[in-house]
Amino acid sequence: MEQPPTSTTHGRSRRARVRRTAALSTGVATALAAAILVPTFASAGSEDDSKPKEPQGPAVKEDFNGDGFQDMAVGAPGSPSEDSGNAGYVTVFYGTPDGLDRDNAVTVSQATDGVPGDPAPHNHFGQKVAGADLDQDGYTDLAVHVPGARQVIVLWGGKTGINGKGSSVIEADEDFGSVGSRLTAGDFNGDGSPDLLMTRGHERGTYGVLQGPFTRDGEWADEQQVQLTTGDSEATDILSVTAGDVTGDGADDLVVHQVFEEMSLENLFFTGGKDGLTRAEDVSLPHAAAGAIGDFDGDGHGDLAYREVPGNLIENLPYDEGTVKVVYGTSDGLGNREQTFTQGTPGVPGTPEEGDQFGAGLSAGDVTGDGVDDLAVAVPFEEVNGQDAAGGFVLLKGSESNGLSGSGAQAFHQDTPGIAGVAEANDLFGGSVRLLDVNGDGKADITAGAPGEAIGDVADTGAIWYVPGAADGLTAEGSNAVNPGEIDAELPGVRFGTTLTNSGYAPLPAR
Repeated sequence: MEQPPTSTTHGRSRRARVRRTAALSTGVATALAAAILVPTFASAGSEDDSKPKEPQGPAVKEDFNGDGFQDMAVGAPGSPSEDSGNAGYVTVFYGTPDGLDRDNAVTVSQATDGVPGDPAPHNHFGQKVAGADLDQDGYTDLAVHVPGARQVIVLWGGKTGINGKGSSVIEADEDFGSVGSRLTAGDFNGDGSPDLLMTRGHERGTYGVLQGPFTRDGEWADEQQVQLTTGDSEATDILSVTAGDVTGDGADDLVVHQVFEEMSLENLFFTGGKDGLTRAEDVSLPHAAAGAIGDFDGDGHGDLAYREVPGNLIENLPYDEGTVKVVYGTSDGLGNREQTFTQGTPGVPGTPEEGDQFGAGLSAGDVTGDGVDDLAVAVPFEEVNGQDAAGGFVLLKGSESNGLSGSGAQAFHQDTPGIAGVAEANDLFGGSVRLLDVNGDGKADITAGAPGEAIGDVADTGAIWYVPGAADGLTAEGSNAVNPGEIDAELPGVRFGTTLTNSGYAPLPAR
């Protein structure tokens, strides 16, 4: 039986400290991003306030080098299995008018000068990457989870982009506690300065929200400790979390997808505000494995798209056809309006088949530029032309009239005309998905990872694909792919593309 929720505890008064250290270089060179002209955004106003103000262009939020184009970090942490010896790395691709710039991609690991620690087997540097302007200097910074070292390392952005110099490390608050699990960036207290949520060695189920602004000397403003699970059972855990502004008040809210042993539990909803995250105990949410928040009906409130847990059993996820549901937001939080999508929904490409895992990863963004968010739905175990688990993804389009709809939905895989590569078994194309406008045209593009992609005879190398957005949706024209061999990065077993900047949870449980 579910136990009564534990009350939320707010921040401690002391300023927490991050230990800032320098690592010895092993000779890994770091390339600098090429200079790109900054696009001109519409004026926010004029000297004469009586005149109508020009609409302000969309803020660039994930710009590591401050050139006005959003960028993408790609994690290559290696396999989580015990026999994997990969230390892991992260590659940063800078945005340009033509999409992601592979020629000036920068790869950073614990072998890079200035990055704390040493590369070691099973460190899995880049298991999760979260981007936000933590020190409020106008450049996006990158928080990297290194689970094997029990650390989160912050790589600071700047005019030359990410290079590892002066990086800081966040460790657990206790000697033997974990740190960095469920690493998530968001402005949970609505003060305009991003925060980082993660485990940090507190009591079970209690997470730390490190509140910004951070400093380059390695300090954050305060820490809120918040109980994110119901009850205190050792078997109660969190599968994933989903952050976004549902209520439209400028502070990010949080949906917690919790589990009890092999069973999923009712999800929890925490509202953001001046006091940080607060449990909304009167909100009832369904069971879910992963989620994404976007404004799919253009009403100014965030809507929650989530992958349903089949039969409320986590162990059923690998065999699931996949069902995505949407709960629409209101000024008071998540409302009562719901939708359901499968590959059997009219207009949605594909056929529901056992093990497809439609919805294993989700990402929201405005692909068509109409001011309404669309939803990318990962289908990483989709069979394509007889190739099992070749993978793909589907785009569901939003609208002011009805929200998300199967009408006009699109599907992409490696056998789609114009998409590079060939669909092969176990590629897991769509293993990670992220919608983000990286070419600066006001339309979200998709970056999709295929961590199982083999390069020649080298298995589990991985690769990513870039597919631009257009007025009618995603288009293969202008799309491209890149694997680590093309950027002189390590190949064997790195599973390049396992995660992307601020991408949602995609567990990829094997069948």
